[in-house]
Amino acid sequence: MRILGIDPGSTVTGFGIIDHDGGRLSMVIAGALKLGRSADLAVRIRAAADGIQGAIREHSPDEVCLERIFQHANVHSALVLAHVRGALMLELARSGFEISEYTALQVKKAIVGHGQADKDQVRSMVKRLLGLDQLPRPHDVSDALAVAICHAHSSASLKAWGMA
Repeated sequence: MRILGIDPGSTVTGFGIIDHDGGRLSMVIAGALKLGRSADLAVRIRAAADGIQGAIREHSPDEVCLERIFQHANVHSALVLAHVRGALMLELARSGFEISEYTALQVKKAIVGHGQADKDQVRSMVKRLLGLDQLPRPHDVSDALAVAICHAHSSASLKAWGMA
């Protein structure tokens, strides 16, 4: 099973595609879509949607998942992020995917074992679980890979593929 994980961001959107073959996980590709801070919001939204669509076309994931944002300190930033997430969700739905969402707490528990893990702990476990030589950078990339790994270990995903 091939899984696309996405960490939506208003200036950088991370994505990671992993293969899940039974109990084995491996990274196919990961990257950061740099949307810029000064670009018009519509341009940033289109860049995020186009970048994810390109990853879908090139690597044909079976399933997709996003990090769910449930709180944000800055209202303006939260609204901008909501626009980016909405555009990504529309693009994914148009591509025929059922979208799974996971909170940061769910991802941290799945990757590190507890919800209070910091970004460096998550990044280290992503490196270990995927057998990578280097830590995935930036954090947006490791977060996207962590979302994909969380999805690979979710009961819904395992049942859909006859693994649970």
